[in-house]
Amino acid sequence: MEKHEIVIYILLAIIATNLIRVVPIALIKGEIKNTFLRSFLYYVPYVTLAVMTFPDMIQTTLTPVSGIVSLLIGIIAAWVGLGLFPVAIICCVIVYLMDCLG
Repeated sequence: MEKHEIVIYILLAIIATNLIRVVPIALIKGEIKNTFLRSFLYYVPYVTLAVMTFPDMIQTTLTPVSGIVSLLIGIIAAWVGLGLFPVAIICCVIVYLMDCLG
């Protein structure tokens, strides 16, 4: 791959990334009042994070069972009101202990 091709690829990535951010700002002038669209835009980051995170939680552990158990206990911990950091610590400790003991 030649040097000018790499520069073209980088420029295309910059353009594509900025278009995703600039076009909505340029097209939408006022506040979004549609409740469906507002709720959709509210949940998009959470869904994206879940889609990227959940498969890795199960596949990157030594055994899929430790990942599944950690996921279930993490969901329960979040359900009872623990924050992101305590839930992450609990899940990491569970995976570590299960992988060490198993």
